[in-house]
Amino acid sequence: MGLIKTFAALSALVTIPLTAALPARQYAATDASETVGWTTQDDHQNMMTQLGIRKLRPGPSGKESDPNHANYDESLANPFPDLPEVLTLKNGEKVTSAEIWRQRRRPEIVEDFEKEVLGRIPPDIPDVTWEVAQASEAKVGGYPVFGKQLIGHVDNSRFPTINVDIRMILVTPADAKGPVPVMMMFGFGTLPGAPTPPEMEKFSFGPPPAGSDPPATEQLLADGWGYAYINPYSVQADSGAGLTGGIIGLVNKGQPRKPDDWGALRAWAWGASRGLDYLETDKAVDAGKVGIEGVSRFGKAALVTMAVDTRFAVVLVGSSGEGGAKLHRRNFGEAVENLTGSGEYHWMAGNFLKYGAAEADFGSMNPGDIPVDAHELIALCAPRPTFISYGVPEKGDAKWLDQQGSFMAAVAAGPVFRLLGAKDLGTGDDYNTEKMPGVNVGLLDGELAWRQHDGGHTDGPNWKFFIPWADGFLKHEPAGQSSAVRPVARTDPDSLTAHAELKEKAKKGVIDIYFAGDSITRRWGATDYPKLLANWNENFFGWNAADFGWGADSLRNILWRLQDGELDGVHPKIIVLLAGTNDIIGFGEPPDSEESAKVQDITSGMEAVLKVMREKAPEATIILMGIFPRNDNAAVLPTIEKINRNLSKLADGETIRYININNRLADADGMLYEGMMDPDNLHPAIRGYQVWADALKPIFLELLGPPGNEDHAPPPTGNPAVRAQ
Repeated sequence: MGLIKTFAALSALVTIPLTAALPARQYAATDASETVGWTTQDDHQNMMTQLGIRKLRPGPSGKESDPNHANYDESLANPFPDLPEVLTLKNGEKVTSAEIWRQRRRPEIVEDFEKEVLGRIPPDIPDVTWEVAQASEAKVGGYPVFGKQLIGHVDNSRFPTINVDIRMILVTPADAKGPVPVMMMFGFGTLPGAPTPPEMEKFSFGPPPAGSDPPATEQLLADGWGYAYINPYSVQADSGAGLTGGIIGLVNKGQPRKPDDWGALRAWAWGASRGLDYLETDKAVDAGKVGIEGVSRFGKAALVTMAVDTRFAVVLVGSSGEGGAKLHRRNFGEAVENLTGSGEYHWMAGNFLKYGAAEADFGSMNPGDIPVDAHELIALCAPRPTFISYGVPEKGDAKWLDQQGSFMAAVAAGPVFRLLGAKDLGTGDDYNTEKMPGVNVGLLDGELAWRQHDGGHTDGPNWKFFIPWADGFLKHEPAGQSSAVRPVARTDPDSLTAHAELKEKAKKGVIDIYFAGDSITRRWGATDYPKLLANWNENFFGWNAADFGWGADSLRNILWRLQDGELDGVHPKIIVLLAGTNDIIGFGEPPDSEESAKVQDITSGMEAVLKVMREKAPEATIILMGIFPRNDNAAVLPTIEKINRNLSKLADGETIRYININNRLADADGMLYEGMMDPDNLHPAIRGYQVWADALKPIFLELLGPPGNEDHAPPPTGNPAVRAQ
C-alpha cells in the first residue's frame, strides 16, 4: 500500500545548540557490543557515574504502612513554596506581550526542559516512512468506520541492528462528509474488524459495566470525530534496559545515553509527532484539529507532546502525577526521588538524576534546584485547549498522584494563557492558597480546564465533558447532525454541583413520579422556593413525586443530564416533562435564526429527550407538557404555538400523553391572566402552578390510584448557590 515519508524536524520546536555534555566516565560503554545483556541497573549506574553521583536519596514508598512512606500531610507538602516565575525572563525582565513570550521566554523554558528534565532530541534523527499495512471497513459501537493499520518504518541504515517500526491505528467515520478531527491516544488499540493479535490480548478489555459511559472511541465517533491509537512501546521500551534499543538506542547506535539525551517521555512524544506527520497527509483527517491523550505515564507523555509540538490542537491529560502535571517541588505522594530511581529514571533526561543526588562530585541537589516545574510545562501548551483530568483516591486514583499539586500547577500556568488571549481556570493566581474544586465540579469555561471525576485511575468519566468542551474551542459541528439532538453539559460550578446532587437524589427513596425540565419545573419542588414547595406538597404528597428540574437548562442540557445518570435506576411510573422555553430565547439558536429552523430544532431536541426517557424508563408513562406562554417577549408567542402543535404529534395517548394548559394560563392572544406568573412574566406564580397541578392530578389518580398517607420520595433539593449564601 502507499508509502509516505516524514521528517524528524519539528517547526514547532525552538532549535538551540547543544551544550557540551559531561565527559563519559569509566563505567560508560564505548562500543555497542558492550551493552549486550545490558540491564536497567547497569544503565542507571552508568548515568550516575557519568554525572559523578555516588548516592541517590531513595524515593518514598506508596504504601502508608512502610516506614519510608510518602508524605500526605498538607502542612508539610510545600517545602519549596515559590515556583520559578513563568513570566519572568532569566535576566529579570518581565514578559509583557505574546511576542516576548514566543520569541524569548518560551525558548528559555524549552531549553531548561530539554537540558535538565526531558532530554534533547538528537539533531540527526532518521526519517520515518509510513505504510498502510492493512485497511478495514467495520463497525465500532454500531458506527460504520474505516480503519487503517499503519506502520512507520524508521530509517535504520546507519545501525541496522535495531529496527523501529511505529505502530498506529487510525479510525474515521465512514459516513463523514469531509475531513474529521482526530483524537490520538497513547495506547494499544486494534484494527476494527480484525482479530486481536496475540501480543495485544493482554491489553484487551471486555464491554464496560452496565450503566457506565460508552468507551471513549464510541463517544468520539458519535460526535463526528475519528481516533488514533499510537503504540508507545513500538517507539521506545518502558525500561532502563531498553534505552539501548528503540528510537533512543537506534540514534545512539546501541550505546548508553549522554546526560542530556532524551528519555522515554520525550521519545514517546516524538513518536506521536511522527504519527501527526502521517495524519497531515490523510484526506479523511482535519489535520488542524488533532488532539493527544494519555493516562498515567502516558498522561505525562500527552502533556509533553502538547507542550513541544504546537501542531497538536487540544490535549486531555489523565492522572499524570509526578513528571506530568504535578509540581516537582511538592512533597506529597510520588516524588522527584522516585523519578531518579532505577524504576522510572528512563522517562527523563539523564541530567534529571542530579536532583535526587545525596552525594556527588557537585555536592547534593534537591527538587528546589530544578530550573523549571510542571506549571511551565502546562504553560508551553498555551493558548491551545488543555484539559487536566484526575479521579479520586477512593476509586483507585491514589493520593500518590497529588491531585492538589497538579491543580496548583494549572493555577500557576494561568497567567500565560491569559497573556496569549485564552481563558484560564478562572481562579486567582495564588497557587499556594487556591484549593481544588469539589469532585465532579469542573472548571471548563476556558482553554485551560480542570475536572476531578468520581472514578479511578482513568480519564473515562471525563470524556463526556472533554468532547463538547473541545468541540466549542475547535468549532467542530458533526456533519449531518442537528445541534439540537447533541447533549451539552453545563460547566458552571453551581450546575455541576446540582447535577451531582440530583444523581445522588435519584438513588434515594421511592420515586413514582419524576419531574424533568428547566427552572419552571425546578422552582416548584425546590427548598429555595418554600412557598412553591408547600404547594408541591399540598398537591403531590403521598404520590412519591421528585423534582429533577434545573434552571436555565436547554433541551440539550436536559438531554445531557439524563444521559449522565439522573434517571438511571429510578424506574418511575410517570415522567412529567416541561422544557423548551430556554431554547426559544437566549439558550438555543441565535435570536435571528429562521423561525422554521428553530421550531424544527426544538421539536427534534424534544424527540431526543423523549427517546432517552423511553430507553432509561421504558415502563413509565410520559406526560409531555406544551411550552407555557411567556409575556417577557410577546414576539415568541407564535413560535411557541407552532412548537406545541409539533409536540402534540409526538404523543400516542398511551405511553406519551400531551397536555396543553395554555388556555388556562392566558387568553387567546397569549396574554397571561392576572396572577398566573411572577413579575418576570415567565415563571408561574402559585396560582399558575395550581393550574398545572389540577391538570396532572387526574392522570396521577388514574395511573397510581389515590395518594398514600406517607411519602417516600427523596428529600427536595435546591440551588447550591443559595445554600452557600
